[in-house]
Order: sequence, then C-alpha cells, then structure tokens
Amino acid sequence: MSTDEKYMLRCIELAKLGNGSVAPNPMVGAVLVYDNKIIGEGYHQQYGEAHAEVYCINNVAIENRDKIKDATLYISLEPCNHFGKTPPCTHLITEKKIKKVVIGCRDSFALVNGTGIEFLQQNGTHVITNVLQQECANLNKRFFTFHQKKRPYLILKFAQTADEKIAGMSDERLFISNAYTNKLVHKWRSEETAILIGTNTALKDNPTLTNRLYTGKNPTRLIIDKNLLLPNLFNIFNTDAPTVIFNELKNEHHRNITFVKIDKNTDVIHQILHYCYQNNLISIIVEGGAKMLNSFIEKKLWDEMRVITNTSLILGKGIKVPKFSGLKFKIENILTDTITHYLPNTDE
Repeated sequence: MSTDEKYMLRCIELAKLGNGSVAPNPMVGAVLVYDNKIIGEGYHQQYGEAHAEVYCINNVAIENRDKIKDATLYISLEPCNHFGKTPPCTHLITEKKIKKVVIGCRDSFALVNGTGIEFLQQNGTHVITNVLQQECANLNKRFFTFHQKKRPYLILKFAQTADEKIAGMSDERLFISNAYTNKLVHKWRSEETAILIGTNTALKDNPTLTNRLYTGKNPTRLIIDKNLLLPNLFNIFNTDAPTVIFNELKNEHHRNITFVKIDKNTDVIHQILHYCYQNNLISIIVEGGAKMLNSFIEKKLWDEMRVITNTSLILGKGIKVPKFSGLKFKIENILTDTITHYLPNTDE
C-alpha cells in the first residue's frame, strides 16, 4: 500500500461517519498531512453545514497552523467549486496556499465535474487524482446514481423462509428474521433517505417503518395507497417521520403527511422515482411486498438487493419469493439468518 493510499483510506473511514446525516450531499473525508504525520482531519457531518475540508483545516492545532501551506491535503472526493449552502472549498484551499492535494475520485455532479480540479491546478496547486478511485466512488454510490441516472439509488430487501416463501397465505403477519437481524435492518434504514411499501403490506403489517432499534434519522416513508384505504390511526401516520402517500384521489399536505396524486394511466414506480428526484430523496430501501418487489425487478430498476434467509424456518404453503438474477458480492450469517447481498447482473 502506498502512502497516498494509506491516507486515502483514512479519508474514507472519516467520510463514513457522516452516513445517514449528509444526504443529499455526498459523504466526504479529508486529512491534512505534514512530514508524514496527520495534523488535521475532518468529515462532512451534516447536510447544509461545513464540508470535510473546512473541518479538517479548522482542526489543525494552533502550533501547526504555519505548516498548513506545506502540508498535503487528502480528500475522498473532488472539492466543490461553487457557492451552495457553503462557499467553495477550492477557494479555501487556495487561500491557505496548500501546495498539494490528493483526490480519491472526481465528482460527476454537474456543478463540480472537474471544475474543482481545474481551479486548483490553475491556481498553482499540484493535484493527484484517482487514488483508491473505486473505493471512493463506491462510498458515494447513492450520490452518483442520483445525479447520473436522475433517480434514487434503489435497494430491494426481503426476508424468506428456508423453502423460499416471503409470506404466508393468511393475513397474519409472518416474522421471518431474528431479533439481531432486525436491528441490522433498522441500521440499513438509517442509512437511506426513504423507505417504500405498498398498500397490502401496510394493511397486513401496520408497520412503523422507522429505525427505532438503531440511531440516526428516520427515512421518509413512501406508501402506495391508490384508493386511500389505510386507516388514519395506522402507525405510518404518526409524527416519527415524514410520510408521502401516493394515491389517485388528492394532493394535500398537513403536519408531516403529504398526499401526492398520481396519474393512473402512467407507471406508478416511475412517478415515485420522479417525485424522489425532485425532492432530493437520493436512496430508497424497498421493503415490499412481493408484488412491488416484482415490479422493480421486472423493470430492472434496482442497484442492490439484500435477501435475508431464515435457514431454520420452513413454511410449506405461502407466497413465493420474487425471482431475479444477480451477482452475489457479500454474505453475512447472524444466528439462524443468512443475509445475501446482490448486484444486478450486467450481462443481461
């Protein structure tokens, strides 16, 4: 491992600390190194607040401030070069006269997209790019998907029995995953900006759709309820998180509930994705039910799939799991549960 890669790994570690708090912004970490020693580090902590570079430079101790201009700044993502909620980080870097900057990957967002690198170079900064490029790009897969594909990053998640059933035949709720896996699922929810279910799942389970077993911000709850069948006393109508109800009857907003009228002659999924893009919801975890999961699979609208299998539970009669083709990239075991992570099969 090279010196640059070592410090870039630290940037990635720092960036991950902002997971669940910075969307729709990307996660970014920064490290300032002088004489092979870290003299400052920081990460983007909260959407709308200072970026990683600002925290990094501000965290340099007073006795090391004179070393900033001769230090190397490592950043996991190309610094911004435009005025948004905060000033451009490129201006701060040049103001501090930092002579060398090492960048993990380029920012494809239209307002940056190489202009940050170009500005630094034009102002005399030596810039090295694409250090651990794939790792840095993967860190912000949600952000890049959102801006490149003009839709949220889509994670499909479901639990199945050992004999591949997603639910029973009755209306009684079937608990498949164990308590430890449930906590992990709530962690997953905290990492995404939205969570989506359909009418049948809402009616059958009356879910809360929050990450109450973990910490962090609850995702925005997205519910398809075309005919507004869900009772007002259901959990999704509490004040724990914003809720959007996609329906065919009305547009309305009160408290934390937004009713969005959809066109019954237009594909519902695409209308939901468009709404999310317009409202900066950069990622969705889709938790069912089977009909909705199949809709995403048939349209090849997914970026990642997480399948929880209870290896000790056999149901017999029940609703079969969605059929899909994917590439396994990670397997976890939590007591009786096996969690398999998939990416879409790009050969299809």
